[in-house]
Amino acid sequence: MAGVYVHIPFCASRCSYCDFFSTLQLEQTGADYVEAVLAEAQLRREELHGETVRTLYLGGGTPSQLPLPLLSRLAAGLGECFDLSGVEEFTVEANPDDVTAAWCEALPPLGVNRVSMGIQTFEDDILRLIGRRHTASQVEEAVARLRDTGIDNISIDLIYGLPGQTITSWTDSVERALALTPQHISAYGLTYEEGTRLWWQRERGEVTEVPEEQCLEMYRILVQSLQRAGYEHYEISNFALPGYHSRHNSSYWNDTPYLGLGAGAHSYDGEVRRSNPANLQEYIDKVTAGEPAFEQEELTQMERYDERVMLGLRTARGVDADRLRHDFGETAWQHFTREAKPHIAAGHLRVTEDVRYVLTRDGIMLSDSIIRDLMWDG
Repeated sequence: MAGVYVHIPFCASRCSYCDFFSTLQLEQTGADYVEAVLAEAQLRREELHGETVRTLYLGGGTPSQLPLPLLSRLAAGLGECFDLSGVEEFTVEANPDDVTAAWCEALPPLGVNRVSMGIQTFEDDILRLIGRRHTASQVEEAVARLRDTGIDNISIDLIYGLPGQTITSWTDSVERALALTPQHISAYGLTYEEGTRLWWQRERGEVTEVPEEQCLEMYRILVQSLQRAGYEHYEISNFALPGYHSRHNSSYWNDTPYLGLGAGAHSYDGEVRRSNPANLQEYIDKVTAGEPAFEQEELTQMERYDERVMLGLRTARGVDADRLRHDFGETAWQHFTREAKPHIAAGHLRVTEDVRYVLTRDGIMLSDSIIRDLMWDG
């Protein structure tokens, strides 16, 4: 199984909290960029080693900003580079205000069967504060349009800990999200990334950071509300109705190889990580000249151990003890079990019948510190 990720860096405007690579140069460079991505796909197709492509994901940026002729060209070109006949999940990220009837109708013929929308909150005043273009009412309209055109696998993203957000308003956002019955919900705690507009607003005292304990309470409300509604909590920040786990994102957590195309995209083949430059013109120039744009880093055995522990503990399946011991040896295994004991005793970590180490509900609240303890310190 393999996944292909394509980074579409174009946005109509920048959200105040975002530090992902993005650009406002769609009109000037959109067509050249799509051709560059397809050139890179041809250059790097052998990296998949003939594995069947099961998932295709267009992320951003704002892929829904890509004009439909360019989106069609991209999908068709990727189909010429890779065998996409076995794709089970083809996701496109979207902003709700881009989800027009024409856009929705164009997706199924391209093979798109899943849409992930950045909602963030249902509070219009906070949406304006953080630079989002849509309103809460546009979210409901977008979901209805997608379903009317046969897209029945919809994911929405929420953020908790936003400036001005309260326990009451967050609870209302969760309830409004559930009223839409999306198949998948991702929810992330706000982070103030250095250099973003929101970070500067906090530094100047223009916004106030939500206290950590309040953020933890928001997360508890989220987990309890979604589980009561029948959503499976399969990764720390991700919830799905049965059968609707994100197959593409699960590859990141399950140590599955994936190929990343586009400026700022990352790839992993099980041993080597590759990263493309987060610079639009540098990327276009290199790949159109027939040169690989990426830099690469071969992970050491212990770096791979750290990733296995970190990613495994983020999921409901946890860390497979037998596989960890087999892949990384006795020394790493002894370190892991030694550091795990106090967390098991405290009720923050448990061992399943098939010997998987899994965070408990209370442990999830302390996941960062537990994961740090279990990572390699030798």
